[in-house]
Amino acid sequence: MLTYKDIIKEDDPRLRLKSEPVNLPLSKEDIETLLLMNEYLLNGYDEEKAKQLNIRPGVGLSAVQIGILKQMFVICGYDENNNLHHYGVINPKIISHSEQLTFLESGEGCLSVDRETYGLVHRPMRITAKCTLFDFETFETKKTTLKLKGYMAIVFQHEYDHLHGILFFDHINKQNPFFVPSNSTPVSFSEK
Repeated sequence: MLTYKDIIKEDDPRLRLKSEPVNLPLSKEDIETLLLMNEYLLNGYDEEKAKQLNIRPGVGLSAVQIGILKQMFVICGYDENNNLHHYGVINPKIISHSEQLTFLESGEGCLSVDRETYGLVHRPMRITAKCTLFDFETFETKKTTLKLKGYMAIVFQHEYDHLHGILFFDHINKQNPFFVPSNSTPVSFSEK
């Protein structure tokens, strides 16, 4: 079981390395990694468990954040319409994105960044990604194309960046951290 101390923090040089593609079919170790990341995120949704197990809640977790340099991450979160998006993502590739940008008004956060950060991260409002999805019930994988928008597109891109050694604050405008381009609108919704 993972706790918050198992997540590597921003000063760890591994977070700046590019992750390697995952071989399919998945090895036992890769399945175990996906299950551990998933368990961490699910435990974060239970306030009592999160406190008891020392878990800082999150909606996404990449393998590199637990020191495994492989192209996989787990997302478990709700979109603007309170629809659950729960994915084990393997070998993703963003193949298209909108010119329209979006951002979180409160700014982005990261389980690997244990400090306050100031500034806005502008990302494409809509993305299309090819990837392999892992089913947490059947342990089967399936190649697919995901189309995401708004909040879930932000979460996907945040985790995708981890696979390329990029942290969210790399995207913040250093001269004007709260600058909002004319083609960027905030995502507004209440998290479940």
